[in-house]
Amino acid sequence: MNREMLMLIEAISREKNVEQDVVFGAVEAALAQATKKLHQNEGHGDVEIRVALDRDSGNYETFRRWLVVADDAGLQNPDAEEMLMDARDQIADIEEGDYIEKPVESVPIGRIGAMAAKQVILQKIRDAEREILLNDFMSRGDKIFVGTVKRMDKGDIIVESGRVEGRLRRSEMIPKENLRSGDRVRAMIMEVDTTLRGAPIILSRSAPSYMIELFRNEVPEIEQGLLEIKSCARDPGSRAKIAVLSHDKRVDPIGTCVGVRGSRVNAVTNELAGERVDIVLWSEDPAQFVIGALAPANVTSIVVDEERHAMDVVVDEENLAIAIGRGGQNVRLASDLTGWKINIMDAAESAQKQAVETEGTRALFMAKLDVDQEVADILIEEGFTSLEEVAYVPLQEMLEIESFDEDTVTELRTRAKDALLTMAIAKEESVEEVSQDLKDLHGLTPALIAKLVESGVHTRDDLADLATDELTDITGQSAEEATALIMKAREHWFANDVAASDAKPAVE
Repeated sequence: MNREMLMLIEAISREKNVEQDVVFGAVEAALAQATKKLHQNEGHGDVEIRVALDRDSGNYETFRRWLVVADDAGLQNPDAEEMLMDARDQIADIEEGDYIEKPVESVPIGRIGAMAAKQVILQKIRDAEREILLNDFMSRGDKIFVGTVKRMDKGDIIVESGRVEGRLRRSEMIPKENLRSGDRVRAMIMEVDTTLRGAPIILSRSAPSYMIELFRNEVPEIEQGLLEIKSCARDPGSRAKIAVLSHDKRVDPIGTCVGVRGSRVNAVTNELAGERVDIVLWSEDPAQFVIGALAPANVTSIVVDEERHAMDVVVDEENLAIAIGRGGQNVRLASDLTGWKINIMDAAESAQKQAVETEGTRALFMAKLDVDQEVADILIEEGFTSLEEVAYVPLQEMLEIESFDEDTVTELRTRAKDALLTMAIAKEESVEEVSQDLKDLHGLTPALIAKLVESGVHTRDDLADLATDELTDITGQSAEEATALIMKAREHWFANDVAASDAKPAVE
């Protein structure tokens, strides 16, 4: 029987083109499964079994094993676990995570359910074949998966390329794109998840990286290193923007990506269901980059707020609708492309905002520096917007202000430093008044806590009660960041609701 089994294993290995160790492992798993079932039938519970099959003779031994767990962890499965202190009574140097094994009677081959053993062995072999095919496919280094729509699976599309399958989830499809069985499909390989049955390659047609890869295939200069796509933002199936940079002054980045009579960009557009592409020149200067990203709108002026990582962009009335785009699409894509929060406004709105900011700065200087309006206005006209600038800007720059003599400059700098120190002490004292549960909330920095305190938010519940727009006004975060923080603050509400529901007595 043992010789016959060895011959069978060798035959299966050759026929299925898998390593003999894989087939040996399948046989061991089948024997272990049969032994485990036998022990369960005898009332031993969920035991763990290991079978060791000799590769030369075909003889095999069977062991029942117990996992050694920490003493304070307790036994979750007494039939397959042993406490560390009890295990050391048997083996002195055993450690947590090791196994204690004891030989048990082996199940004869003839007593294994033929169908069960066959299913286990064939499944192991199928898994091994699948892994070989997958490794073979991935070793080619392809980034784009080209295949045929095989079937639908719970809203997802299964795409087949040779004997390898990929999964295109509904969320990763291009909206309104109608793919049918037998259609030829191209998609970006996003990840490989071997835990998924059937189709382990996760695909996307809506990811920005897919558009970048399509341009890489259409524009040889990118592969040659003459051009680089720095970023991409997409509204899949509708519109997209890419930012390009030339590493060779002789190469026009935009014209090269467009191609002769638009051939290159049209090839990408046709692949993506007519998605229009704006090609933008990337710039190290964030303001210049944003101006280019908002094309075709013409920008009148731009104000950069480094602290909030935001820009106020002023356009005239004629360009306002173009800059914003239908449903805010143009400004949203420009923001995604550049990584900056962009506020579009007309000249009147800009003037009103500047007036409000100027009034706030004037009031700050008059109150904290103890000066009259004339001195505050001189500082504002010279470009000072904060106490930090007054206190720490190089002395020579302030001495160049014609309206101030050296004594005045020295006094203003001293008052600014004193005011900043007083404000810092007050801020520390106010932070101490914050509840511990708010301080412990993941994602809250000391700077954010200080801003919350200034707006009267002292507890986790205070934060949880805020609306997204209220929090963005306080902290300057994006809407997504603010929403995530609010939901984090509300988690204990839901936890309490669940606990109360669990504690509620069942109705007879």
